Amino acid sequence: MPTRRPRPGAGGGPHRGGESRPRLWSWNFNLFFTARAVAKLGDTMLPVALAAGLLQHGYGAGAVGLAMAASVACFAGLVIFGGVFADRFSPRLLMIGSDVLRLGTQALTAGLFFSGHVVLWQICVIGAVNGAAAAIFQPGVASTVPRLAADVQAANGAIRVAESTAHLAGPALAGLLVAVSSAGGVFAAHAATYGVSALCLVLMRLPAPAPDDRGHPHGFRADLVEGWREFRARTWLWGVIAIWCAYSVAVAGPAIPLVATEVIQDHDPRAYGLVNSALGAGTVIGGLIALRLRPRRMLRAGSIALFGFAAHPATVGANLPVWAMCLGAAVAGAGGSFWAVMWATSVQTQVPPDVLNRIHAYDVAGSLAMMPVGQALAGPAATATAAGGDGVLLFGAAMAVAVPATLLLVPAIRGLVRADPRPAPVIAGGHGSLPEQPPAVHPGGGAGRRGPAEG
Repeated sequence: MPTRRPRPGAGGGPHRGGESRPRLWSWNFNLFFTARAVAKLGDTMLPVALAAGLLQHGYGAGAVGLAMAASVACFAGLVIFGGVFADRFSPRLLMIGSDVLRLGTQALTAGLFFSGHVVLWQICVIGAVNGAAAAIFQPGVASTVPRLAADVQAANGAIRVAESTAHLAGPALAGLLVAVSSAGGVFAAHAATYGVSALCLVLMRLPAPAPDDRGHPHGFRADLVEGWREFRARTWLWGVIAIWCAYSVAVAGPAIPLVATEVIQDHDPRAYGLVNSALGAGTVIGGLIALRLRPRRMLRAGSIALFGFAAHPATVGANLPVWAMCLGAAVAGAGGSFWAVMWATSVQTQVPPDVLNRIHAYDVAGSLAMMPVGQALAGPAATATAAGGDGVLLFGAAMAVAVPATLLLVPAIRGLVRADPRPAPVIAGGHGSLPEQPPAVHPGGGAGRRGPAEG
């Protein structure tokens, strides 16, 4: 009786050339998964800590926005350079160093709030340092996932579920800590999450890169130019980012402030909490679906799922009942989350490993570039239109349909066929050496990263 060939992603078989790859839930992937989940939990606690702490010390909403903007601006401005560093040096060591630095800065911030000596410029400087550290950390995430997991899509799906769950739990945990302690207690907990992340990364062992991925004989500027050239050479890649700029300006950017404003004004803060929770629950569902569904043309499937995001601004802009807004938010979260996994997996498996970190950096920078523009224009647009914020949201819903339709019109995007990851050498010893047969990034917030939509 002939032996049945194991299906892609099933455990047990050796890879081509006698090499094998670790199963998904290996010791090393468990460590990386824990690092990303815990760090994301801390990141979702930060806005609550900043708002509560600065307001308590006499600052206004503008100060809170300035403190947050300092971090985002440094991150967006430096992440491309972080991609070059990640391709030239060890991404794991850069990520560990970034976590240790942010452990120190957040511990310092906790001390300032505990002491009552809170000066806005100091908080902004600390935020800028954190943004720079994040710019060094983030690019390495893209190349770490395919080196740890044979099933890149499943890995991205699992991390997406963990991050979505953190988005649900983080703000609530931060509010509880503020109530029983103070904003300083939240910053101390945030610092601890970076400590846990750094410890997991220290314990993690990565397989060595392939021989043709080693070394960068060219200078820093040449590496930067090479990354841009590789980015431009892939129509499906720059095409998605270019289209996503319109999505950021017209859909994702305005939705953040306007949904909160419209729901709270028409109902109450509790209703907004319910809508936000439904959105988070939807992202968990989308990540779980992405763990199971394996389309051959991933960006085509992701684009189709992305149509669902229109339900979120549409239900709020149409002033539907709260239960309908919650349903729309859940559908939107599921569609956006599924797209994010398809995008992240496509980038991580289609781009050569030696330029992956730089490509990911261009992806993240392009994703973030237009988001603040959409947020800034939301208020003036709502004031200028007769329908107000509701009209802007309904326009955003129409654009949320137009964007995935445009993605599907581009042959290079809709026709991109999924690719097998490269074989990686087995890590000698430990739990990471368990073999598994391999299977046959990121607008939308791919796994462990901020892309066109999160992050």
